[in-house]
Amino acid sequence: MGDVASGREPDLVNVRARVLITAGELAGLLTAHQPVTILDVRWRLDEPDGYAAYLQGHIPGAVYVSLEDELSDHTISGRGRHPLPSGRAVEAAARQWGIRQGQPVVVYDDWNRAGSARAWWVLTAAGLADVRILDGGLAAWRSAGGDLETGPVTAQPGNVTVLHENLYAGSRLTLTAKQSGAPEVTLLDARAPERFRGDVEPLDPVAGHIPGAINVPSTTALSSDGTFVDDAALKRLIPDNADRIGAYCGSGVTATVLIAALAAAGHEAALYPGSWSEWCSDPNRPVARGPE
Repeated sequence: MGDVASGREPDLVNVRARVLITAGELAGLLTAHQPVTILDVRWRLDEPDGYAAYLQGHIPGAVYVSLEDELSDHTISGRGRHPLPSGRAVEAAARQWGIRQGQPVVVYDDWNRAGSARAWWVLTAAGLADVRILDGGLAAWRSAGGDLETGPVTAQPGNVTVLHENLYAGSRLTLTAKQSGAPEVTLLDARAPERFRGDVEPLDPVAGHIPGAINVPSTTALSSDGTFVDDAALKRLIPDNADRIGAYCGSGVTATVLIAALAAAGHEAALYPGSWSEWCSDPNRPVARGPE
């Protein structure tokens, strides 16, 4: 796994801290009144709008972010079910959320780190330097005794500047459909095994997976308490000879969980943003079914 396998523990600890933040660390920032923007990105396949749950209880000061409306651009066709937003749209939204230049951002969710990983990927791809995922999500915050507040939060307008207009060619690695099928890429499919095999397909018109892909469900990157697994556990999921790694899922959301896990272990992986929903929209692209 390239630099993931280097085993330099102090470096990996520092790398992990650049991607993840613990509930205790976040509480410390708030207690010390340190400037931080907290974004609540609740989203799940069966309930994509998390605003009602946010209103019922969220981390104090957290601003709600809609994955569907603000971390995707549904006006774009041909790039899957959750096309990436433009840099200008991200900048406008980020300023509305209160993100300020040079100020850290913490993102969290309440379901398998999908919403927060998507937000982390979009914001860092846009060029924001200090964005971290709350390890363990809202459950970790509550388990640590963190308070919740109800109702909406309206932030003071931010002033952050986004560096990249095109997130498909931004600060994070991406793959096109053609590159995703290339033999030199170890391609990870982050969907559930039954969708990978093609047994069922509840969301897209075609069942199956990209030929040559390896099924590594995004949930395998998480421990039972929803925190990200350590480097040793992650290495057991990825082939030892994988130097160039890509990841996809149904529409570029849960694959970012794998990418965040790899980043926390010191390895950069590329996202195929359109994922299976883009791949299967072209009948000329090959489809594989079964466990391999």
